[in-house]
Parts: sequence; structure tokens; C-alpha cells
Amino acid sequence: MSTAPEAETDIYTRRESVVRAYCRSFPASFVQAQGATLTDEQGREYTDFLAGCASLNYGHNDPDMKAALVEHLSRDALTHGLDLHTPEKAAFLETFEALVLRPRGMDHRVMMTGPTGTNAIEAALKLARKVTGRTNVVSFTNGFHGMTLGALSLTANLSKRAGAGVALTDVTRLPYDGAFGEGIDTLTQIEAMLENPSSGMEPVAAFVVELVQGEGGLNAASAEWVRGLARLARAHGALLIIDDIQAGIGRAGSFFSFDGMGIEPDMVTMAKSLSGYGLPFACVLVRPEHDIWEPAEHNGTFRGNGHAFVTARVALEKFWSDDSLTREVAAKSRLLETRLGAMAARIDGARVKGRGMMRGIDVGSGSRAAAICETCFRSGLIIETSGAHDEVVKVLAPLTIPDAQFRAGLDILEEAVDNIVSLPMAAE
Repeated sequence: MSTAPEAETDIYTRRESVVRAYCRSFPASFVQAQGATLTDEQGREYTDFLAGCASLNYGHNDPDMKAALVEHLSRDALTHGLDLHTPEKAAFLETFEALVLRPRGMDHRVMMTGPTGTNAIEAALKLARKVTGRTNVVSFTNGFHGMTLGALSLTANLSKRAGAGVALTDVTRLPYDGAFGEGIDTLTQIEAMLENPSSGMEPVAAFVVELVQGEGGLNAASAEWVRGLARLARAHGALLIIDDIQAGIGRAGSFFSFDGMGIEPDMVTMAKSLSGYGLPFACVLVRPEHDIWEPAEHNGTFRGNGHAFVTARVALEKFWSDDSLTREVAAKSRLLETRLGAMAARIDGARVKGRGMMRGIDVGSGSRAAAICETCFRSGLIIETSGAHDEVVKVLAPLTIPDAQFRAGLDILEEAVDNIVSLPMAAE
């Protein structure tokens, strides 16, 4: 992530914590957003290839969601209701059941958690340990699952983990699919560890895995590897928890990143684009036999979100009543893969990574990736990096971005790659 200088006298430098990050990469004040376009105070427009880190899969200020939300507000419907029953919650659950769960043969319960992805992960960890009576959880190299202590214990990034201030325990880190390069079967290694009583591993409560690693560099697990992991979980009495916080809701190509893989996770964590509108909203999908909480055993003042129930329902009805969005995402994914492949061919050793509309270019250097993103910003494109060394330029455009704007944004990215590729690569 780049660190553009800020004016020493501005209110952010004077009063906001130095922990702020994205505003350093994109030093502008944004006043309006519509679709895939952000507008700053000077009236300059930017194409958004960040989309709130996949929190805005349907773009900014979808008009149908906005109209439903304004109507909800105008009649003084509940803003905050703890976990009370409301018509808005019932309508969301009924729509989610009809359009998402039943078509997939999923009987999962919906557990409302605190409003962020890390809250969903924390709840899933607690429940997995309660169900199994075990403490050890397996996560994977390059994984990212959140910044609160339980979720952070699963997260692999050293700099993020260093902020904990305490030991992060009860987690075994195992190699993700492809972690040791092509031709090395990490699933066989995982199986050997699990079946060797002298491997040193404690019995596993759950495997927690992203099927496309959003912050870890867009590593994408194969369906074969995922099915093998599900088989190992069952064989060893562990739960399989799919973290679909960033890769879900169409981002990886279908509503869930595991669609079509022939598995049924024990739990699925969801957040980011769940509300459809950028409103805070998270949940855990739980198979009924694992839903063994006592009432209020896992609590939270902001579990559920009355406003998000409204917009999430509209998003489901508008985009998931048929396969139109899935087909649109498939077409854009093909275009994205082709264009990124052509750009990667200009850089020695570069490669395209990811799946669906969650793709990027590994350019081999964090400094080179940052330079590409900074050049893009100056040309009106907001795009960020990911990976262990921030070496991947990551495209997270809204799924609904107009085709012409999508192509224009890719043109800006291609020009930035051409401008930077001739520069010497700085040492990391």
C-alpha cells in the first residue's frame, strides 16, 4: 500500500489515528458515488476497482436498494432492534431461504453476529469448539480472517499478527493448495500430518479456509483440493468452515465460492456484500445439528441490522432470482482474465491469479505493484494490492460495472503497467 503524503494541517493528520490506511493510497476527499464511479470534491471522477474491498459487489447506491431503504426510514421502522422480530428480518430470511438455501439443498440456520466479518469468524470459532469439545483449529498459509484476537490467530500475515500484543494460540497452520509450488500436493501432506499420531497436532475442531485468498494474494483452491479437505474434515471429526466474506456473493463467480464443488460446509461466514449496499451486516450459516447455542450464549448489541435486512432482501430479489448476474460475471471474468494475461505477458515472471471477478496480476514486487496502483490513481482508477509482499495488483471492480467502463478501467491499468514495467524493480 502506498503512503502518499498528507497535508500537516488537515483535520485527519491532526486528529485521526495514524492507523488509517486506504486514504493514504488515495489522497482525495470523495463526495459522491454511483455505480462504479467515485467523485471527489474537485469534481474529478474515478473508476472504482476496489469496491470497498468487495463490500460493494453491486456498486455504489443501487437505486432499488436506496429506494427501499428511504421508504423504510420514512415510516420510522426500526433502526436498531437487537434480535427482536421485525417484518424486515422475516422478509430477508424468507428471501434468503427461497433464493439461496433451498436451490442448493442447504438447510443451514442463519446466525446473526456483530456487523463485520471478523465478528462472524469469532462466532464460528466459538461454536466449532463448543460442538467438538476441541480447541485446535487449522488455518492455512496466506489466509486472512480478521483483526480481532480469535480471527487474528487464524490470519497468517506477520505484520497483522504482530499487532495482537498477546500470544495467538490454539491454531495449526497448514499449507494451502499450491503453497509450495506446482506439482506439490499439499493435501497429501495435510493428510499425513492428521493421520500421524506423532505429528504433534492436537485433534482438530475445525478447518477454516478461504477458497480464494483475498488478502493473501488471490490464491485459488482447486475443487479437487477443496473436496479432499472436506473429506479429511469428516474423517477426523472436524468441522469445515468456509470463509466467504470476500469471495462470496458472486465475487468468485457464483453466490458461494464453493458452488458446484460438491461439498456442504458445516458453517459459512458471510459479511462485506451481504447487505448489498455497503451497510455493516454479517452472519454465520450453521448446519442445524451444530446450532447448539444456549439463548444469548453468543451475544452482541449490533447483531443483525434493520437497514441491511431491507437492502439485502432487495439485492437478492434483483440479482439472484435468475442466472442473469452469474452469466454477466462469467463474461466479465473471461474478459478480465484475457486482459490481465496480456498485461502479465509484458512482465518477466508475472502471472494472473484468482477466480471470477476476483483476479489480479502477481508482478513479483510490492514496490512495482504499488507504483502501478499509484499511476492508476493519477489516471482516475482506484485499485489496490494484496499478497505476502503486496506484490499482486488486485481487481475488485463491482460485478455490475458497465462493460464500457470496465474496459476503460482496464485500459488505464494496462497503460500503468506499460509505464512501470520498464523501471528497475526495487529490492523488497
